[in-house]
Amino acid sequence: MDTASEKHIANSKFQISMIVALFIVTLFFALLSMGLGSSSNLDMTETMRILLGLDEADDLQSDILWKLRLPRILMAIFSGVALATAGALMQGCLGNPLVSPLTLGVASGAALGAAFAIILDFSVFPDLAIVANSFLFSLLVVGIIIQLGKMRSISAESYILVGIAITFIAGAIVSTMQYFATDAQLSQLTHWSFGSLSRPTLSNVIWIGACVASLLPLAMLWSWDLNAMSLGGDDFAISTGVNPESTRKNILVLSALMTSIVISFTGLIGFVGLAAPHMSRLIIGNDYRKLIPCSAVFGAFLMLFADTTGRILFAPVVIPVGIMLSIIGGPLFMYLLLKNRGARF
Repeated sequence: MDTASEKHIANSKFQISMIVALFIVTLFFALLSMGLGSSSNLDMTETMRILLGLDEADDLQSDILWKLRLPRILMAIFSGVALATAGALMQGCLGNPLVSPLTLGVASGAALGAAFAIILDFSVFPDLAIVANSFLFSLLVVGIIIQLGKMRSISAESYILVGIAITFIAGAIVSTMQYFATDAQLSQLTHWSFGSLSRPTLSNVIWIGACVASLLPLAMLWSWDLNAMSLGGDDFAISTGVNPESTRKNILVLSALMTSIVISFTGLIGFVGLAAPHMSRLIIGNDYRKLIPCSAVFGAFLMLFADTTGRILFAPVVIPVGIMLSIIGGPLFMYLLLKNRGARF
């Protein structure tokens, strides 16, 4: 075996070990988050004793642990995985390190669809109606992006500008609906504007987790195609047997579906899809076979960290995770915008 092969194998082992280590850290932090909160009779020590079976939880502790904290933590993990994976896929297929479900307008489109479902008041299967409407509106944004990509004169930064325009338009429509909404509808619409993990029930979370888990293998199927597109653009990808146009459409639809599933339950959450792939690249590089799973795990960790910080920073007041992520992601986006202008990933 030559030196280059040995280095490649050693590098692959290192990358896999880093992903496994990050996965273990995320699981440990999830357990740690179970014991953090404003409840005076359910601190870290008592929570660990209950989880290990050393103590029996009373009714109040059981409700706090299994009905409040567990669904929230699982929702943070699943939503972080979905949004970070969608961000990595979008950055790869569009060749732009600054795109994400938020900056591309897909998240805003999904939130607009959810707002329409709330205003129209679907009394039969309301959760399903909100998810379906979110997906349809996010697909509209994807359609605009696909048509934009067919124009040869469009630069990488143009996707961001279009995403900003879509975000402003969607925000204006949602604000108009808030103006004419009833008190109950206004409460729900306000929830979507903040971005919170408190709304989904455990049954909702299990359903979301099953959907995200079923979509992840599809994301991995396109990892080789994304590697070809990121290495040499569309011309190189075509020479290797990859159809860039078809791959780009499939990936954007998949990303829109993953984003809409999360946004329809949590509200507008941003910057996970932007930050997690970039942080993952610092760890394992640009190989999408490893970048996609690493981004998913890092997204889960970032969402857990932001939500846990929001719960304990001013306890018992809980800061929504969307606000915390905006505080973290805003400066990061400005840094990436200035540093990576015109770069291809």
